[in-house]
Amino acid sequence: MSVRHEWSRSADRRVRVQGRPVDTYPALAPEAERGSVRRVTVVGEEVLSRPCRKVTEFGTPELSALIDDMFLTMHVADGAGLAANQVGVDLRLFVYDCPDDYGIRHVGHLINPVLELPDPGSRRLVDDSEGCLSVPGATMTVPRTDHAVARGFDKDGNPLVIEGTGYFARCLQHEVDHLFGHIYLDRLSKRDRKDALRQMEDRREDVFARRANKAARLGR
Repeated sequence: MSVRHEWSRSADRRVRVQGRPVDTYPALAPEAERGSVRRVTVVGEEVLSRPCRKVTEFGTPELSALIDDMFLTMHVADGAGLAANQVGVDLRLFVYDCPDDYGIRHVGHLINPVLELPDPGSRRLVDDSEGCLSVPGATMTVPRTDHAVARGFDKDGNPLVIEGTGYFARCLQHEVDHLFGHIYLDRLSKRDRKDALRQMEDRREDVFARRANKAARLGR
């Protein structure tokens, strides 16, 4: 999921890491400091259109390295969330660094997530702009519920429950969609999907250039 955000190291913001509040947190997540930039897959690639495999081995160096790389790739691409299949890896895993509507920054990763949404009779749908790092340069209005809970595990196999409201709830829904082979374009009418793809064709090279420049500035 795409959103432009820059966090100041001195900003007086509340931060939740893996669902828990922390007193201080750097602008660049420690995982990103350790990571390497990977190529972001683009709509039309087969890995984005099929359900990902469940993670069955936890606590491995390979899993930790993948999470680190995903954090840096998300940062370079100005993203708020990134699913593993967006870097070509067929696993149920996503990372996030996303604000909610109350100024709280949410940072973390979630493995094998199960999404819980409010019952149809009590849920509130919000129409808001949504983009995707795998649909570079396009943004469209997508209805999403304003509250979501995602249950899963951290990289060591510990259970996690992550609750999101507002924009962060949108992020959780967007990323879990990815892990089941769906992108936000699938939620659009045929006309709006064509519009989004036209936006992507017009803007993708500029987006790729910005990502490359940001990676170069970071020395990656």
